[in-house]
Amino acid sequence: MLDGVKVQKTWYRDSKENNMLRSINKVSGFKGLFLEPYVTSMQVSCNYASAKSNVNVQNLPRLPVPKLKDTLAKYLLTVRPFLNDDEYAKTTTLVKDFEQGLGKKLQGLLEKRAEQHVNWLEDWWLNTAYLEYRDPVVVYSSPGLMFPCRKFNNQNDQLQYAAKTLLAALEYKSLIDNDKIPLEMMGKSPLDMGQYKKVFGTCRIPWEKRDKLSFNSHSRHVTVIHNNHIFRIDLWGEDNVVLSEEQIVKQLKKIVELSSTPNNEGIGILTSENRDNWAKAYQLLSKDNTNRESLADVETSIVVLCLDAAAGLSKCADDDARRTLCGGQTIHGGGSKSNGGNRWFDKTIQFIVGADGLTGLTYEHSPAEGQPIAVLTDFIIKFIEQNKGGASASSSPKPPVALKFNVTTEVSNMIKDAKNNLDKLVGNLELNCFQYNKYGKNFIKSQKLSPDSYLQMAMQYAFYRLHKVPGAHYESAATRMYAGGRTETIRSCSIESVNFAKTMLNAQSSPKEKNAALKSAINSHKNYTVQALQGLGVDRHLLGLKLTALENGIDLHKLYSDVSYTRSTHMRISTSQVALKSDGLMSYGPLVPDGYATCYNPRDNDVNFATSAFVAHPDTACSKYRNALEQSLQDMHDVLLQNTPSKL
Repeated sequence: MLDGVKVQKTWYRDSKENNMLRSINKVSGFKGLFLEPYVTSMQVSCNYASAKSNVNVQNLPRLPVPKLKDTLAKYLLTVRPFLNDDEYAKTTTLVKDFEQGLGKKLQGLLEKRAEQHVNWLEDWWLNTAYLEYRDPVVVYSSPGLMFPCRKFNNQNDQLQYAAKTLLAALEYKSLIDNDKIPLEMMGKSPLDMGQYKKVFGTCRIPWEKRDKLSFNSHSRHVTVIHNNHIFRIDLWGEDNVVLSEEQIVKQLKKIVELSSTPNNEGIGILTSENRDNWAKAYQLLSKDNTNRESLADVETSIVVLCLDAAAGLSKCADDDARRTLCGGQTIHGGGSKSNGGNRWFDKTIQFIVGADGLTGLTYEHSPAEGQPIAVLTDFIIKFIEQNKGGASASSSPKPPVALKFNVTTEVSNMIKDAKNNLDKLVGNLELNCFQYNKYGKNFIKSQKLSPDSYLQMAMQYAFYRLHKVPGAHYESAATRMYAGGRTETIRSCSIESVNFAKTMLNAQSSPKEKNAALKSAINSHKNYTVQALQGLGVDRHLLGLKLTALENGIDLHKLYSDVSYTRSTHMRISTSQVALKSDGLMSYGPLVPDGYATCYNPRDNDVNFATSAFVAHPDTACSKYRNALEQSLQDMHDVLLQNTPSKL
């Protein structure tokens, strides 16, 4: 208790801004993941920012423009592991030339932009990292978040769970709308809460070259998809009273009855397409009045609820197999022959409730980082476990409405293409989701080490063990202490992390040397993390300078085509921590063709991992990476124990 205010300490690491990678050569070089190493939540009333960008309702400080000299000095340190002596000498020369010449000019222009914007990066980041990104949001951008598996004895159990999920979402939305969610703090610094206003009622709209976002915070209906058929349910009756759990279940039963046969012309699968392909189909559909109304109905709904067919959960051999299946279903729906068409991937939140107890959500990443989604997940799971169903009941519920779509031959052919393309994506994504149960964050903390930095170094070690070269490694820090803050990159691969991996693999190294190398690598990671949280990393500043040049018609400096830049931004290890209180886990695809993704949920005595790789690349395989990661965690554990003085 602090001055009569209850303080709740929580840890969050998250999610995935996966859109940036494929446009790496156009503007930037990074996708953003969410990281907050330590956040406190204070139950206070606060008028959080609206969906409109560049609003500073909380009167937070502005995102700083780092000093050019400082950024370039950090840059030289972070690229050193990827360069030989000759390459490093050339890079050093380029950096000096940039600092003394063009970089100085671009820095001045960027500082002027910062004076004119609440957050100089916010709009640039939304557009370049997301809305202009043309690859599918499926696999390449949108994460899947699996809830704990359930046991449904019959269809009624499935629909009851779905109804509770919707009621939980409504209750949480009410807290957001009435500014009653806890204000999050990082130390003594309040964090920007504007992203919470953007998760409900929001939808991405496909558009040529740059997509749009539609914000609908006052929505009163949800979209329900079953057997690829799309419906509307009004959650308030004509008497303006929220439907009860029983009333929602009746609505869902009616939907199931109306959609007993799969819809082979369901247009939801088009949302899994390349954004330009989907934009073209969207424009064709929009020529029809009925289609326009139906599209608008989906776009303005609070959330999407996917009532899925059984995905094979009962056939899984163990918990890890179930986790892996859930990971795939929440990312991509298992393809066109499973539940891949029973989706609307443009919606910020779509809940998944499968007939065989597979539950979770998929979220479209552009409006917000993963923290609101992680908090929402824990809220929903707790709501359901407490068997809350809502006390109210409308006296005049509206019946569900089937949304009609008139599909032309051209659009029908696009649906067929979308099915084939999604199936290729699904076939190329390998997942291995598992629980490491030898120890968890309690042991790491007992060694007075940061659990996040420790696990990051375990991944560095695992990659080097497999490939014998350093792996450019992405983790991101939330910059929400600033108005409109999103993320900054933590470059987890360092001189110290490479030395640590080499020392651990050297049979001649003593336990003392290994212990020293481990702690040095962890401290290096912690130090960079602190700087990144303050907006003082390398990557967003370099991106800002690059975009400044492009906007002003200035040729890019050779630094941006140097091997130091291309190698250090080719993130072969993409990581994020999503610290859920529940036994949940987030998963997503790698950033690069020859890379791995690793999402992790550290718990007291175990760690849940979701790893992925692309099947098409011969150099990566999830099974080998998992084995290397587990062995690395064991090695690190043993080294620490060997160096722990005995208590006599």
